[in-house]
Amino acid sequence: MTTTTRRTTSAGTASAATDTMRAAEYRRFGPPEVVAVTRVPKPVPAPDELLVRVHASTVSIADHRIRSRRVPRGLLPLVAPSIGVFRPRNRVLGMEAAGTVEAVGADVTRFAPGDEVVLMRGSRFGGHAEYVTAREAGTVAKKPAALSFEEAVAIVFGGYTAVSYFGRAEIGEGTRVLVNGASGAVGTMAVQLAAHRGAIVTGVTSGRNAELVRSLGAARVIDYETEDFAAGDDTWDVIVECVGNAPYSRVAGSLAPGGALLLVITDLAGMLRAKRDSRRSGGVVTASGPALTQEQFADLLELAASGAIRPVIDRTYDLDDIVEAHRYVDTGRKRGSVVVRVP
Repeated sequence: MTTTTRRTTSAGTASAATDTMRAAEYRRFGPPEVVAVTRVPKPVPAPDELLVRVHASTVSIADHRIRSRRVPRGLLPLVAPSIGVFRPRNRVLGMEAAGTVEAVGADVTRFAPGDEVVLMRGSRFGGHAEYVTAREAGTVAKKPAALSFEEAVAIVFGGYTAVSYFGRAEIGEGTRVLVNGASGAVGTMAVQLAAHRGAIVTGVTSGRNAELVRSLGAARVIDYETEDFAAGDDTWDVIVECVGNAPYSRVAGSLAPGGALLLVITDLAGMLRAKRDSRRSGGVVTASGPALTQEQFADLLELAASGAIRPVIDRTYDLDDIVEAHRYVDTGRKRGSVVVRVP
């Protein structure tokens, strides 16, 4: 009887290890301490999906906002149905991941087990885990060999957002672009991508981040602690607002005729007034950008692989230290991305 019991226990343990995975899960909204590494069911890929063994993800400002429910003013009633009214709907955060394909669904033809990939799950989250699924037709691309998993995933959140919003503006040789919040995940990518297109970039950041922003391609850096970029006579063709403190009412005089204000972060009022403000300005005021195609996503990664843009990684944590990663992001002082390794 003893021998039989041991065999059953061993089989049960093996089955549990196969059917579950480690993930950073949160079951209520709140501070970083609500997140804990637990075992959860391992996802099973649908016929049109890949199962990816995650090697790296990031803790982004989006993870911070969803976990804490600290969203821009007026937006909570709009986002509550998708993030959860009383408790989180998606218990595992992480909007993006980089890893290795472990299995593919029956209908998948362009990826195979062993492929190294990078993916964006967006509002589906799930990247802070050992495994995640991705639709073959979704935002997923093969990882360039020149990039590590950590480098590749550090490009995704900021790069995807910047490319999306740039789809609403004309940015080319000589375009005057201002990036407010130039040292964050989106800001560091916006500075580099605009400079790569030939724009003359001004970055707004704190003095301690000035050299970083210059190294990314900014021709000029404004220290917001000593100078208000919107108070002078300078104008820009495109203003990329990544902080949430530069609505149209503040920067209207800083927009060149026909210019574009790209509201990466704004409140409900800013979203509702965007069309009206576009008419008033004679240009573009927008709080959204189009979704990237797979080709655009792959091109973004290739830009990084070629050295045209580079990932900015502030700190790297292991999955077991996910609470510390959230605490650091909560300070609001991260530069670029905070990467999470999934050993």
